[in-house]
Amino acid sequence: MKFLSIGDGAYLNWLRLYDLDDLWVITDFKRELDSCCNPLYYISLGGLANIASRLIEEGADVNAQGGGYGNALQAALARGRNKIVDVLLSKGANINAQGGVYGNALQAASNGGHSKIVDVLLSKGINVNAQGGHFGNALQAASYGGHNKIVDVLLSKDTNVNAQGGHFGNALQAASNGGHNKIVDVLLSEGTNVNAQGGHFGNALQAASYRGYNKIVNLLLNKGADVNAQGGHYGNTLQAAIAGGHNKIVEELPSKGAV
Repeated sequence: MKFLSIGDGAYLNWLRLYDLDDLWVITDFKRELDSCCNPLYYISLGGLANIASRLIEEGADVNAQGGGYGNALQAALARGRNKIVDVLLSKGANINAQGGVYGNALQAASNGGHSKIVDVLLSKGINVNAQGGHFGNALQAASYGGHNKIVDVLLSKDTNVNAQGGHFGNALQAASNGGHNKIVDVLLSEGTNVNAQGGHFGNALQAASYRGYNKIVNLLLNKGADVNAQGGHYGNTLQAAIAGGHNKIVEELPSKGAV
């Protein structure tokens, strides 16, 4: 275990050669120790449950912050390391800790489609509406990934279907961007605002139009989506459809009132 000691030169050299936290980074022989995360974090990324247990027994802080995913628990969740997750939770990992690309553990698990882990986290009292991270909240992450079962579970736990934030602004825009018809249906049936503004595309209709999802476009229009709503990267729905090269949608939008 000496190799996994921050004070050991071999630890730094390992991370200079191969960084589990960012697999696209080339070898960096000038890297310094202060840019590295703690050993438990990297072991959690790698899925080495036995070594993780031993590190914790030897005093590793299970809730230490740092790394792209924020902490060891989120790192394990992001990579689908179920055994590591079990170890960390049994050793007192803070399920509501904030930070990292996904903001919190529930969002990380929801994004990865790990429904069993989502169930475990919810049973332990995790905040279902926690904000932060790339997707803003767990529901948006699950909606983007097309994880129907997780969406259903989160909604059954009183998730705010209209919560704002994250790259897509709201869950409906995330689902529309991903072309997930069933999730769009579910969200609309749960009372989501079809004209909610925000996010990269400005609204759900613009996202579906840019991606070319005709069925979702028609569904949103039938539910009262404003075809001339302004905002987002492409300005409006018609421009989004043109930018995406979806001629059929471009031809149909004027008949729906697009100008």
